[in-house]
Amino acid sequence: MTPFLEAIDQRVLVCDGAMGTMLYAKGVFINRCFDALNLTEPSCVAEVHQDYLRAGADVIETNTFGANRIKLRGFGLADRLREINTEGARLARTVVRDQAYVAGAIGPLGIRIEPWGKTGKDEAEALFREQVEALVAGGVDLFVLETFRDLGEVRAAIAAIRSVCALPIVAQVTIEEDGNTLDGTPPEQFAPALEPFADVIGVNCSIGPAPMLETIERIEGVTRARLSAQPNAGRPRDIEGRNIYLASPEYLASYARRFVTHGVRLVGGCCGTTPEHIRQIKNAVKAAASGVARTRGAAPAAVKAHLVPDPGVAVVPKAERSQFARALSEGRFATIVQISPPRGYASDRLIEQACALKARGVDAVLVPDGQRGSRMSALSLAVLVQQKACIEALLQYSCRDRNLLGMQSDLLGAHAMGVRNLLIVTGDVRAVGDYPDATAVFDVDSIGLTNVVTRLNHGLDIGGQSIGTATSFHVGVQVNPGAEDLESEIRRFAYKVEAGAEFAVTKPVFDTATFERFARGIESMRIPIILGLWPFESALNAEFMANEVPGVRVPQVVLDRMRGAGSPAAEAAEGVAIAREVGCALKGSVQGVHVAAPSGSTEGAVEVLDGILAAV
Repeated sequence: MTPFLEAIDQRVLVCDGAMGTMLYAKGVFINRCFDALNLTEPSCVAEVHQDYLRAGADVIETNTFGANRIKLRGFGLADRLREINTEGARLARTVVRDQAYVAGAIGPLGIRIEPWGKTGKDEAEALFREQVEALVAGGVDLFVLETFRDLGEVRAAIAAIRSVCALPIVAQVTIEEDGNTLDGTPPEQFAPALEPFADVIGVNCSIGPAPMLETIERIEGVTRARLSAQPNAGRPRDIEGRNIYLASPEYLASYARRFVTHGVRLVGGCCGTTPEHIRQIKNAVKAAASGVARTRGAAPAAVKAHLVPDPGVAVVPKAERSQFARALSEGRFATIVQISPPRGYASDRLIEQACALKARGVDAVLVPDGQRGSRMSALSLAVLVQQKACIEALLQYSCRDRNLLGMQSDLLGAHAMGVRNLLIVTGDVRAVGDYPDATAVFDVDSIGLTNVVTRLNHGLDIGGQSIGTATSFHVGVQVNPGAEDLESEIRRFAYKVEAGAEFAVTKPVFDTATFERFARGIESMRIPIILGLWPFESALNAEFMANEVPGVRVPQVVLDRMRGAGSPAAEAAEGVAIAREVGCALKGSVQGVHVAAPSGSTEGAVEVLDGILAAV
């Protein structure tokens, strides 16, 4: 085989996925020493290696992640350390032969070393060295150091390897969702610190692909090293006492393509991933990389660049997808009012409201998804509004509690029933409604789903297969100008635009400064922005929005105005006045407004619109 480092410079390599997940699925209890299975149940371990090899893995890791003296001592197996590691390497080699590279897997010792613990760095190096020597004796091609949190410890492991051999080293740390290691070291520090010592540096475990991609971007900006990424299959969910990883193979594969555009040369999976995840990642990597190394400093390839639509499929121009899309395409100021699905199934009152909005010249009715309790589905109400009130619906579609295939089916059905305008959101992560014990499930986020809809608009399903006639969705996303981490919000907005978003609707804005700060950050990627407005019903409603709704900024001066109104009627009028003032002030900076109707009555929303449209 081509030497590992030559191969990784020629093409993106795919590593295998989780060993522990697969062994647990085969009935091995979690209280057992998985590394010792190399001796006691070698056929079980070999089967896992074989499954990953068949899935297309270029690199197979040995079943030795915890096979150091400290961890083996807890199982009374410290005296079998060399045997466990050597046999682990030989098992992998026997399975892969010359079809893949065998990587000696080494994890942390499980103890703190100096300056945080009593074990010296020289002692840690000695502990790693005996594991390294055994893996070399078993015939590994390289080493993968993974799930480290302490840079001092990973350097001790690297030093141990270098004292024994000159085999390539992949050094990976594990991170939190903010991109920092579990010990709080940011990528801007740990990446340059590891670059001089390892051949490949990267991140693995703890988090799913979306936050890992953000970390890879930060690493890419401070190093020219080869990079690796091995995310978990999302965050595990506790379902009936079991940790279940819910991120689908398709979802991980969609991020694998993006890892490649940001310099990743070795991509695989960690906890919760299976051979099917690796199979999908392999296919995605082939499509994204095509065996060509990306030039450092080049702009990331746009998501749309990965689309290879059937040349016989016509893509519908944006202006022809809906009347709302035409309004935005022509630069007209668009108006939207929100109508929420009813409890139960009776919709006559809402249809009457929609008819009244149509008569007032409103462009579209936004139907929110994921409402609490026993309410009609947003899709059903959107279809009824269009059929009975003859006004276009803007269907908010949430990723929450839906898997990827189900979402694709929903959207194809929505298109068949005439829905064209979509507002894609990730969804609420909190327990909601009358069922606080219900578990939220996220198979894909709003960025991933925007990519799915873009593919449908190019005549392709999530697997890249033709669907015949392309859909003609007008694709919108939600943004939050008041986000606590505005830099992260702007970064995600850029990803949404890259994925195919054609307009954006903001969460409620209550002051001009909040919006203007956000607008400055998106000047280079501007798409039509619809300003979200929320006319407060009462001072209590304002207090709730200010203190209990994450990501919403309500200035103190606004709260003071609501508190000082004096009566319920005056408070409602003040809420309308505040929303109207913000809308008028920002009218020239946006291409439309979306006004919510908090109490279910659209009268206040219409008052806000009338004031904004009348303003010169």
